[in-house]
Amino acid sequence: MRISAFLVLVSILITCSTKPTQLKTGVWRGVVEMQGLQLPFGLEIYKNDNTYTAAVVNAGEKILLDEVSVTGDSVRIGMHIFDSELRAKIEDGKLEGSFVKNYDLSATLPFTATFGDTYRFIKTETNVAVDFSGKYALVFDTEKKPYRSVGILTQTGNEVEGTFLTPTGDYRYLQGNVVGNELLLSTFDGNHTFVFKAHFEGDSLKGNFYSGKISLESFKGVRDENAVMPDAEKLTFLKEGYHTLDFSFPDPSGNKISLSDERFKNKVVILQIFGTWCPNCMDETKFLSPWYDANKHRGIEVLGLAYERKPDFDYASKRISIMKEKLQVNYDFVIAGVNDKEKAAETLPALNHVLSFPTTIFIGKDGAVKHIHTGFTGPGTGIYYDQFKDRFNQIVNELLSEDLALSKQ
Repeated sequence: MRISAFLVLVSILITCSTKPTQLKTGVWRGVVEMQGLQLPFGLEIYKNDNTYTAAVVNAGEKILLDEVSVTGDSVRIGMHIFDSELRAKIEDGKLEGSFVKNYDLSATLPFTATFGDTYRFIKTETNVAVDFSGKYALVFDTEKKPYRSVGILTQTGNEVEGTFLTPTGDYRYLQGNVVGNELLLSTFDGNHTFVFKAHFEGDSLKGNFYSGKISLESFKGVRDENAVMPDAEKLTFLKEGYHTLDFSFPDPSGNKISLSDERFKNKVVILQIFGTWCPNCMDETKFLSPWYDANKHRGIEVLGLAYERKPDFDYASKRISIMKEKLQVNYDFVIAGVNDKEKAAETLPALNHVLSFPTTIFIGKDGAVKHIHTGFTGPGTGIYYDQFKDRFNQIVNELLSEDLALSKQ
């Protein structure tokens, strides 16, 4: 009798010890620790029956996460299309663990979260002496080469949202606060970890841009409603003597694809130089995917040229398949190389360089390269995104209207 009771007690204890800890649903305040700074972001947890989902929240964007698993007292949250995840131990209203990039474990950063908090860097202040709202002409200084930027900031009370445009893309949805006389902004999109700190010195805005474990850039500039970016259609171009692109890359099934294939003849072709690790590329793919579905009947093909984090065909194929499924992409991709810009340029020797992931190449019905657009201005840029879409459609419409016989003369 005592042995039986003892066995029952042991069974109960084992069951209790393996029962998953309850993960609270609702709003959390996530924090990634980097370079001695806190990168705060919004995190929402949902539960339907026994299935958890989540979302990363920055300003006006929610990135939905459908790979959430709770095992014992731990949770793992996959970061959308990216090969990264949040891993944490669940406590009462707290998460404590790491943000892990599976393709580069050396980039791992500490991660914590608290349930019910909604503020970014600091809770609302009523006395705010500095207004950072406006449009800025800026220069970011790096170890390699300075680059121009246009900053767009909107402040309400001590809360600020905005972004910075650069020649290679934008820094997406930034959100933060004014703390004293200092501007603090952050974004976490599942792959990039960005923090910006800035202040005024006279009329000049000066600050630092922190990215990941070690990257640090300074920036400075002034308010300027007439600030403009370099022409995105003049940064990347064909070398003298070239008119077309010639390549043969494998698709995820190993089948070689080139522009001389029958499927591309007499059609307008859009090439997307991209990587599944790239948030700006994610934004462009979210635009291109429904656009292609709505326009493919017009004699258009879109082909993605993937440059991935590892020189491993199976790895790249898997990442592309995951991305296509999550973003519901119906155009095709090939595996072109790795995400090194110099090595990427070697795979497309007709180009003067590969300056940015993404880069979009427009090819006419005669097979000649007509336009090349460097970078991408995504939905976080507001009117600039609208202007990009208008220009994109203008280019395509012009290429579709070209007479093939005349274009070959």
